[in-house]
Amino acid sequence: MDCLDLDELLTLADPSVTDLPPEPGWLASALLAQGRRLVGWIPVAVALGAVTYFALSAECGWPVPAAIAITALIAAWLGWGRLFPRLIALGVLCLSVGFLDAWLAAHRAVPMPMLPTRAVVVNATVGAVVPTQARDGTGPGRRVRLENAVFETGVDIGMRPLRRTLLVRLRDDDTTAVAPGMQVRMRALLRPPSPPSWPGGRDPQRDAWFSGAAGSGYALSSVSVIANAHGAFLRDAVERVRERVAHRIGTVLPGQSGAIAQTLLAGEQGAIAPQTRAVFAASGLAHLLAVAGLHLGLVMGLVLVAIRSGLAVSEYAALRWPCREIAAIGAWIAGAGYVLLTGAHLPALRSLGMAAFVLLALLTGRRVMSMRALALVALALLLASPENVLDVSFQMSFAAVMALIAGYETLRRPLERLRGEGEWWRVALGYVAALGLTSLLAGAATLPVSLAHFGLLQPWFVLANLIAVPLAAIWVMPLGLCALALMPFGLDAPALHLMAAGIGLIVSMARGVAGFSLAQIPVPAMPSWALLLYMVALCGLCLWHGRARLLALVPIVLALSAPFLVQKPDLFVAPDAGLIAVRQEGRLAIGGPGGLDLSAARDWLQATALPEAPLPEACDAQVCRIALDGQEVVLRARDRTDGALSPPAALCSGAALFVSVSPARGACQGGVVIDRFSVWRDGAYAAWMTKRGVTILSDRTWRGVRPWVPPPGGRGTPNLPLAQAE
Repeated sequence: MDCLDLDELLTLADPSVTDLPPEPGWLASALLAQGRRLVGWIPVAVALGAVTYFALSAECGWPVPAAIAITALIAAWLGWGRLFPRLIALGVLCLSVGFLDAWLAAHRAVPMPMLPTRAVVVNATVGAVVPTQARDGTGPGRRVRLENAVFETGVDIGMRPLRRTLLVRLRDDDTTAVAPGMQVRMRALLRPPSPPSWPGGRDPQRDAWFSGAAGSGYALSSVSVIANAHGAFLRDAVERVRERVAHRIGTVLPGQSGAIAQTLLAGEQGAIAPQTRAVFAASGLAHLLAVAGLHLGLVMGLVLVAIRSGLAVSEYAALRWPCREIAAIGAWIAGAGYVLLTGAHLPALRSLGMAAFVLLALLTGRRVMSMRALALVALALLLASPENVLDVSFQMSFAAVMALIAGYETLRRPLERLRGEGEWWRVALGYVAALGLTSLLAGAATLPVSLAHFGLLQPWFVLANLIAVPLAAIWVMPLGLCALALMPFGLDAPALHLMAAGIGLIVSMARGVAGFSLAQIPVPAMPSWALLLYMVALCGLCLWHGRARLLALVPIVLALSAPFLVQKPDLFVAPDAGLIAVRQEGRLAIGGPGGLDLSAARDWLQATALPEAPLPEACDAQVCRIALDGQEVVLRARDRTDGALSPPAALCSGAALFVSVSPARGACQGGVVIDRFSVWRDGAYAAWMTKRGVTILSDRTWRGVRPWVPPPGGRGTPNLPLAQAE
């Protein structure tokens, strides 16, 4: 008997039925096949909306995105029964929400105050004490975060306390005991956040705008303690505990082993020497020096195993109590305490939020690790702080976790076959394979982000992590937790010394890997659009289900190629006109009188991935003329006359560009002019030379008119109350 298909069955049952609903097209079928995985795209759309706001060159008021959001909401409601109208409307709604959230975050921030341009006596409350190295690098130093600061100057009499914080480095010879909550007084020299070193570079002013910082500086006098102020009791108590733990570790373990132990157990990174940071960066182990998800996972895992093992000893508890759930709750509480003890930094808070979702899934019988849980954490963090989308730690954390979830979803069965029936050697082999796979997935996903922000490629990072992470998991962190538990009783020294031995092995291994050939390869700066393209493509590769995800490899390759395809500037001018750099003969020649911002040269070298060289002697001593890609450029890198003497007319004749650290005062008017007044108005400059002419770009043109970009000559909001007309 022949089988009837569905059309024939329906016709026999009801002869009036002759047509079935049309089958969905290939795109609709692909979207329907994703199911609940489409939820993972909600935070992606919100993040793109926030990125759109930050990418604007001028402010956009809230009514336009609000109207778009309302229209999209109505469209989603009206078209809910149809797939494409519903998805498009929801996507536009999420984009609008992300844009509005970023706009609100920018406009609810406290305006930047006007900081004194000369040394000033500061009266403030200590919010935190941050250990660091002395200026000469030979001993410990301290920085304090000051809150509610008041300037004791004649023009600031009656000012309200600053609503932003100041970070001040204390004198190295100042031995005054300072603790959170103290009211202190000192003479200090302050400066506001620096502008970008080049158009398109990192923006410290935007970072400070959203972080609540007003500026930084250094103390010229010793600290005078006025009183122990009554601040936030819990916060001050936690800060005091952190400082005592850090001080105890520094006393027992002097040197870099103690500095790393302070980072792992108290979140204090200031005592780590630049040489140690460079070694860890070259070996791909810099993440070990910043408390984040790895450290929290190790702490929670150790506590989980300890509680579960302790409950298993009791037959009554093992048979009658929900041991797994009890151990999970105890591990999360311990993790929360660890996050508070290490300073509650943003990466650790994100990881703790993800752990909370894991705990909730465990208690409710759901899948412990899933893309939906990651999406919910990302959405919550973006809505709370949309500026996180620009933060390197946020990008690296979620790129790594997303790659791990997607990778283990794909490779779960091969790993299960590798473990076999549970033979000890297969279990050990599976553990090594999982460890290597974890390092490979997380490292590969975060590598482009690291290239975009730091400009360095570490080819040996998998090997280094394959050794260092197990050492941290089975040696360093367990002994560190034992030391914390024994510290109240004064019995922590043996555990700290054993912990230092493990840290010493990691440091030695890091130095060995950093000494390998090509351990650290400089890479030119990645354009912002390339980083955005990579992150969206990575989301497609990890979130999409099916072979179509492999199409995301095309934009990923394009994003990785962008640093080598985009032309780099041929000339840089620092934001204070103190330095000039010229890209010539495979080197970056830097010269000039020098300026207050010492980071400009470092940022230029990172952006171009070129070795440093001095300007030609003729250019560094007097006005000179050089050729760059067929264009003639006149440089005045030093000028003791402040522009009173103009360059000779013969030198300026035919020059396409005149760059001067002093006012041009009408000199070399035949071409484009960049002088000290240009920099004062528009910030740092970059120039590109082509056969068709010179293209210049200023920082103000790049960033536009935004809340965190001060106007020309702007120094901030006056500290005294303004008149109604003002």
